[in-house]
Amino acid sequence: MKCIPFTMLVLTLSASSFFSQAQEKTTQPKQQSFKPGQIWYDDKGEVINAHGGGLLFDKGTYYWFGEKRGSSASEGVNVYSSKDLYTWKNEGLALAKSNDPTSEIATNGLMERPKVIYNPKTKQYVMWFHLELPGQGYKAARAGVAVSDKVTGPFKYVKSFRPNGHMSRDMTLFVDDDGSAYHIYSARENYDLRLVKLTDDYLSATTQDTLLFSNHREAPALFRKDNKYYLITSGCTGWAPNQASLHVAQSLFGPWKLVGDPMQGPLADKTYGGQSTYIQPVQGKRNAFIFMADKWNPKDLKDSRYLWLPVTFENQQPVVEWQDEWNLTRWKAQE
Repeated sequence: MKCIPFTMLVLTLSASSFFSQAQEKTTQPKQQSFKPGQIWYDDKGEVINAHGGGLLFDKGTYYWFGEKRGSSASEGVNVYSSKDLYTWKNEGLALAKSNDPTSEIATNGLMERPKVIYNPKTKQYVMWFHLELPGQGYKAARAGVAVSDKVTGPFKYVKSFRPNGHMSRDMTLFVDDDGSAYHIYSARENYDLRLVKLTDDYLSATTQDTLLFSNHREAPALFRKDNKYYLITSGCTGWAPNQASLHVAQSLFGPWKLVGDPMQGPLADKTYGGQSTYIQPVQGKRNAFIFMADKWNPKDLKDSRYLWLPVTFENQQPVVEWQDEWNLTRWKAQE
């Protein structure tokens, strides 16, 4: 038997272990369903890091933009791509933190709840997010805007501001059927929820800005079905989960009617341990919407989990019922 020097043996075993781990990461079984609350891996076997996010469907592909998080630090905005909503490819940082210490998006600040929409007039992808300036905690309460000619970026930071002078924290974007875009945001220390129409280039707020309601709500997620608008929000309890609420309106500018809690199932009164972030229509499916939420882990934000659940309708009202596992076959194809 030929002897192998110990150092060579260690190197051989280390290399073997490395390639074994690499192979294990790249041979994750293809995902064919959603498992809310479980660890979600990308196509390379890495844990998806895209919190407080939203989706954009563009040219046959979904893009998932979300906060890149360390255990607590805000590290920019990640973007992932997918054809089927199950399996995601990491496309890298869509918007990175700046190395310039004087920049509004330098480290030690916060970039939360990023949302991206496409403007067909300017042919630009426009990102809005909740921005907190470096070293100021949650004092700034501003809306940040960035743009890119390419859906995956890199996005160029443009500016930040308070829409019409109002504080802007938790937020989402919504593009209506006529192409008009809107920013829905928590204001006045999160005691007000407001909606403002954006300018035609989607880069600024117009003066069409209205108070939807005052009820200490955040985490807005908005969608439209059958000429009605539905808005799911969360209460303000820090990282702790709480009861969701559903409002409905015939017009985006209201009046908005509170119709109760849309969650049904175990822990429904705590939104299944999560907090709303976005509602995504499923392309090619009839009346199909996915409720997206984050199950925050404040001790390790990177390990916060994703709760994606189907939206169903009872008596013409949306319902989000808990599912341990589900897939898109529950919905029929559009005719």
